[in-house]
Amino acid sequence: MPPHRLSIAGLADSDLCAVLRLSGELDQASEKFFMDTLAVALDAGRRHIILDVTALTFCDSRGLNCLLALHWLLRRRAGDLKLAGVGRRLATLLEHSGSTALFTAHTSVGQALRSLPEPARPHWPPPAERSTDEGVSPPT
Repeated sequence: MPPHRLSIAGLADSDLCAVLRLSGELDQASEKFFMDTLAVALDAGRRHIILDVTALTFCDSRGLNCLLALHWLLRRRAGDLKLAGVGRRLATLLEHSGSTALFTAHTSVGQALRSLPEPARPHWPPPAERSTDEGVSPPT
């Protein structure tokens, strides 16, 4: 079992975009796992990342720093980070930290995908969802 309580599942991807579901806790214990896992998507050329955070149960200031770092990296690549399914706790953290202007929040992954240029959009909905606690499960 990993020393953290975060899983990241790949839901869909295209040459320019990855859709990932975060489940569990984004905090100090999971920040290295989060950044290492997202580095794989960035290294593969993804410029748009959509994070489905509906199953994210906890995010503290270290988790917020992870999101801010990812936002910064994507902006440097002329890309964007979009959050889908932001719950009350994460919305409050974003609001209190003054970060709401940095993140595009959508009610659903589908809505977030519709905000991307059509050539960047992966097929949605995916044929089947897969998850793993060890990293991103690639869509088939």
